[in-house]
Parts: sequence; structure tokens; C-alpha cells
Amino acid sequence: MPALTEAREEAVIPAGEPRAADNAIELLAGLCKASGDSLRLRVLKLLRQDSLAVQELCSLLDMRQPALSHHLKVMAGAGLITSRREGNTIFYRRAVPEPQTALGALQAALLASVDELPLETLLQERLAGLRDEREQSSRAFFQQNADKFREQQDLIASYEQYADTVAQALTEAPLTERGIALEVGPGDGAFLSRLSANFGQVIALDNAEEMLARSRQRAVESGLGNIEFVHGDTRHPRLAGLAADCIVVNMVLHHNPSPADILRDLADCLAPGGVLLITDLCRHDQDWAREACGDLWLGFEPEELAAWAGSAGLQETAGIYLAQRNGFQVQVRLFGHHSDIKD
Repeated sequence: MPALTEAREEAVIPAGEPRAADNAIELLAGLCKASGDSLRLRVLKLLRQDSLAVQELCSLLDMRQPALSHHLKVMAGAGLITSRREGNTIFYRRAVPEPQTALGALQAALLASVDELPLETLLQERLAGLRDEREQSSRAFFQQNADKFREQQDLIASYEQYADTVAQALTEAPLTERGIALEVGPGDGAFLSRLSANFGQVIALDNAEEMLARSRQRAVESGLGNIEFVHGDTRHPRLAGLAADCIVVNMVLHHNPSPADILRDLADCLAPGGVLLITDLCRHDQDWAREACGDLWLGFEPEELAAWAGSAGLQETAGIYLAQRNGFQVQVRLFGHHSDIKD
């Protein structure tokens, strides 16, 4: 009889302290419920490479905001998506799974399955239209403000604040070759001189013709003779089959409508043993940067860039976070192909 009493005492769970197993089951049930809807799966598909505002999602899915907000709330509660407020606008993106946990592994498998599914033609067309609108807006800003480039840049993070760190990271990068370097969005061409001195050939790519002209002029004045200037984006034919030993993207991604697409394109241009060096802003809440500086994104969470790079077959090799100035923090990240990185 005493033994039975002891067993009963061991089985007692204090009020307000549910078993860990019960918590896990509830979380699993929530994840299954949140993903068990075709509309929610479409949202996950749309958010594969983009962070989208709730109004943009409503337009893409042809839904009223109250109805969509309910679905988004359920998905956020299950840990499938996260949100951030930029001014008066709420943006949503997919949450980064934690594969080392059972629930995270299931979430990662779910997202992988979603990514393999085709997106309806109508949604593809609407998404392409949205990206085109974003890109045109960004391009128009730089075309109209090319003569104010440095002034606007200094409002957030001046070139001098990060240039030496980027150059040092490039010098210390374990490159096997230093033949070809590609800079995407060279701005006024300030960093091209450093690339020109360290690589046999440099390609400067920019989709804003006015900015490319400024880079070209600066290169001529500096006597840089190994730079090729290309007007276009990362889908330009000149990059087809390119095997660049180094690709530099300084303060560009937050102006681009789909950074994940850029990373995927650049991964295809990166030679074995090469490095992709990205300098950009950490996420911030200074919404005025959209109008004043043409920013489409208010910076990025470090794990956000890492997730996009991982989807492109890249892995981080080094990361540097500079001291915060003017309310902005700069992140300098180096990535390489998974196959080049030894455990």
C-alpha cells in the first residue's frame, strides 16, 4: 500500500505546469493546423524569397485585409511566419526553421515541399508585376538623384565608415585565385579602385545608367584600365557562365525588390573557391529612409541574409558587425559555396 501511494505522488503534476510532452503535442497540432489550408500554403510560397506587406499580399491573393489577417495571425502563432512593422506598414516573411529540433525539422520539410509546388500562373504574373514596380521605383530614384549619391549615402552609413573593413575582409579572404572580381551596384565607383588593384579583371554591373556613368568617369580619372562596365541586372547575358573569384555587393540589397533572387543569381556566377562579400544594413525602424534614400527594405536581420544565401547554396564563412552610427548598424558578411567549406 505505501508503494502505491508513492507512485501516485510521483504522478502528480502541479497546477499550471503542463508536461513538456503535452506542450510539444500542442505545438505540433498548431503547426499542422496552420499549414492545413491551401491559402496559407500559397502565402508560404509567395514569401519564399520576399518579405511582403500585408497590403501586397491582399493584392496578390485578391483578398480583403480582415480575412487575410486572420490567416496570418494563425500562421504567426504556429511559428511559420514572422512580421515587422515599418512605419505604418506590417511586412511578413517566412520564419527560419531550427532543424536541430523535431518541430523545426518538420517545419523545414514542410517549407521544402511547398517550394517544390508550382505557383499558379496568375500569382506568378502578379508577383512579377509587384517586383517590377519595386525595381522601377528604386531605379527611378537613382536616376533622379545620381548627383546626390554621396549626400544621401551619408545620411545612413557613409562609404568611409565601412570601406576599410570591407577591404580588409577581402584581403583576408582565403581566395585560391584573384583573377575576376564582380561588383554589383558600384555607386559612384569608390570601391572599384581597391578591386582593380587586387584582381586581374573587374566587372562593374549597375542597372542605373546614370550611376554607371559616374563609376566609369571616376575609373577614367583614376587611370583604372582593367574595368568593364555593364549596364543591367544580375540576369544580364554578360554574367552567363561567369566564374568570378570575388563578388562584392556593397549597400545594394536594401534597394532591390528581391534580394533572395540576387543571391541566387550571384551564386551561379561564383567560381569554386570564390567569395561573395555583402555589406548592408541590419534591420532598423527609420522609415524615413524609404523616401529620402530610395530604400525598399529597412535593413535585414542577419539570419534573414543567411537563410537566403543558404537557399542559394551558399554558407557563411565570416561576419563582422560594425558599431552603430546615426542609428544604423552595418553588417559585413562573407559567403562561399557549401562544397568549398570544410567542417
